[in-house]
Parts: sequence; structure tokens; C-alpha cells
Amino acid sequence: MTRLEDAEEMDRSNEWERLRKAHLVAKETRPVSSANGVHHLALLCSDVAQTITFYQDVLEFPLTELFENRDYKGSTHFFFDIGNGNALAFFDFPGLDLGPYLEVLGSMHHLAISVAPDTHLHLKSKLKAAGVKIVFEHGNSFYFNGPDGERLELLAEPLGQMNGRAVL
Repeated sequence: MTRLEDAEEMDRSNEWERLRKAHLVAKETRPVSSANGVHHLALLCSDVAQTITFYQDVLEFPLTELFENRDYKGSTHFFFDIGNGNALAFFDFPGLDLGPYLEVLGSMHHLAISVAPDTHLHLKSKLKAAGVKIVFEHGNSFYFNGPDGERLELLAEPLGQMNGRAVL
């Protein structure tokens, strides 16, 4: 049996129930978060022009700013509007010879972005037309990889919901 097959047979419902009882505070009594929201999520890219073309032209996330990264001379820091006051940012690090995307503990598994149902279908067709492979679909969401292997999900569900269930 593979590790994935082992995981599929694993029942962790008792563990999850214990964690919910120990840590989940009812919405009515939950304290307000100390955060204002995500200012931006910053990812690394190998090619600035390729990244702009993919995110602005294919996914229709407008490029909003581009300047030199304050932390690394010659590095580009640029931003896309992903709606609701949220930004997706990228850096390139020329000369660092960074390797390909790896999924490791502490790294990002995927970025899920909420879109309207009609936009969901529209962007799916644009991705397919651009030769981007849809790697997984489930109900109202699908996963695909960006130009540097970053795993992305477009989810036709309102912010704060997952599978029709409130998560915020």
C-alpha cells in the first residue's frame, strides 16, 4: 500500500473532534482577530514578464505596482490585485539560482482564490486555451500550477466559506 492509500483509509474524526472541543471557540464568543487581513502574499518567480503575462493576461489579476525589492538589489517586487483589498506579490532573485518549487513542511501548499461562478468557468477556459493543465477538480474548485510550479486553486465560493460551510 502507498502512503496515500494508507491516508485514505485513516480515520482521524475522533482526533479532529477532540481538537475542536479543545480549541474552537463558538462564533458568538470568539475574540476579534488581532490582524487586519493579509497585506500581500509574496511568492518567488523565475521570470517577471512570464509571471505578469500569466497572472494579468490569463487570470485577469491586474498588475498594480512594480519596483526594486528593498531587501535584494536588482530584484523586482511586483503586485497584482486579487480583489477585496488583497494583493498577490512576487519577487525575482536574479543570480541566486533558486531551485524549482518544492512542497516541504512550512511551505505553501496552495493559494485558493475566490471567484464568482461565471468567472470560474471563464478562467478555466482561458487556462485550458493557454495550455495550462487542470490537475485536480472537485465540485466548484479546480487546481492548476502557475508558471513556476506554484499550486493554485480557483474556488467558486464566497470568501469565508468552504464546501458551503462557514469557516469565518
